[in-house]
Amino acid sequence: MKKILTLENVCAGYGDVPIVNGIDMFVAEKEIVTIAGTNGAGKSTLIKAVMGLLPKLTGRIELNGASLQDQPVRRRVFQGIGYVPQVNNVFGTLTVMENLQVVEAVDDRKAMIDRMLSLFPVLAERRRTQAENLSGGERQQLAFARALMSKPSLMLLDEPSAALSPALTEQVFDEVKKLPRLGVAVLMVEQRARQALEFSDRGYILDSGRIVLADAAQSLLQNQEMADLYIGRSGARSGRS
Repeated sequence: MKKILTLENVCAGYGDVPIVNGIDMFVAEKEIVTIAGTNGAGKSTLIKAVMGLLPKLTGRIELNGASLQDQPVRRRVFQGIGYVPQVNNVFGTLTVMENLQVVEAVDDRKAMIDRMLSLFPVLAERRRTQAENLSGGERQQLAFARALMSKPSLMLLDEPSAALSPALTEQVFDEVKKLPRLGVAVLMVEQRARQALEFSDRGYILDSGRIVLADAAQSLLQNQEMADLYIGRSGARSGRS
């Protein structure tokens, strides 16, 4: 099992008191890993720490064996991380094509745009449409396409189903499931934790900024005590980060 991402004793936050504390985790090649947990557990904070978006960070983060210590966000993109934040993940006033054309860290821009339009046919149909006029599911597909333009080995997804209807959530999850087949591993925070774990390989459960359980996704779903506390019963939605 080749590890794409490794975190060792990571503590991160915005002030003197870390929001996540002593995090050890990994994501392997072509794997989908979901982070679940209580409200305010630090799930989105952890994703931002990997992306280099926090002012306070200690510990070690490695991508494909190379340290990300003190690397700025732009450099992490060049090293192979794609990131889809929960909000502001596309430029609303730009068209679909313009959103793809402005992505940095792209070697053959035309070829990659053609590939994205092939992977996401609805974007090809709406290439001249401003992003603010797309449906929620279409905007998420555009956000995925933007993140894939730089050929990442790892995709960070921060609640990709946020504010989407159940039908659109299924569409977005279908896109997530495709990523390993494209050679992209996934680390995902998701408010619909049970649904996400159903198609994930492994999961981590956070509580008060610490990992309280790590296991295969199916094992987490079958652990009724953990499910009641952190994941929610079948058909119920878990809380937000």
